[in-house]
Amino acid sequence: MILDHPGRLIAIAIVLLIFGFVMPFLMALGVVESTLFLNFLSFGASVLGLFLGVAGITVYRGKQKKKDDDENPYK
Repeated sequence: MILDHPGRLIAIAIVLLIFGFVMPFLMALGVVESTLFLNFLSFGASVLGLFLGVAGITVYRGKQKKKDDDENPYK
């Protein structure tokens, strides 16, 4: 599953966060026409990217902690 690869999860989150930042910026500049669909899409991408990033960092840290615990000879 995707939780087995936290690096991919973090990469997807970064792409979504960048999309959620760039689209409103382009809409404010007038490069892209601001529509209700694009507004909700960019907001949803930002929120989803934030949640996926937090989940990816949590899974990554959990795997690191398990690896550190396995290598600890004094446990």
